[in-house]
Amino acid sequence: MTVRLAAPLSKDSIVDGDGLRAVLWTQGCLLKCPGCHNAHTHDLHASTVVSAELIKFELRQMRMQRGITFSGGEPFLQAAACADIARFAKQTLGWDVWCYSGYTFDVLCRNEKNHAFLNLIDVLVDGPFIRAEHDPLLKFRGSRNQRILRLREPEKLPAEVAAFFRQ
Repeated sequence: MTVRLAAPLSKDSIVDGDGLRAVLWTQGCLLKCPGCHNAHTHDLHASTVVSAELIKFELRQMRMQRGITFSGGEPFLQAAACADIARFAKQTLGWDVWCYSGYTFDVLCRNEKNHAFLNLIDVLVDGPFIRAEHDPLLKFRGSRNQRILRLREPEKLPAEVAAFFRQ
């Protein structure tokens, strides 16, 4: 299995989720939100294709990380590869998993190809970046419309999101 990356795997991030994190920057996004701070990740064919096994090897070498964050681009365009890497991070390394998506949760869960990845994510930041909603004081998101969904805390989720996990 391979994944198309927009940049090398990052480590020691403190701005892409709670705690010290590794960040996997996926390449490719169909949304192309005006004002996106990662516009260079939109091209579906740019950058480098690497094996999921290489990513797992690099993750295994990292120390002091609490989790992995999938960002981009749009990670759900590569949901199978991201799920494989997320499963490794959770089961082998004991890390939590965050993911940023320009799609809302309800759109993501309509596609069964996304379900395996969704079921591995602890925190999903969902929704497109909307320039008119931009607020630089927001923690872990760029615009007020985006939600931080703690998927492993069903009592804190909107009812439509919690229903997905009761299926």
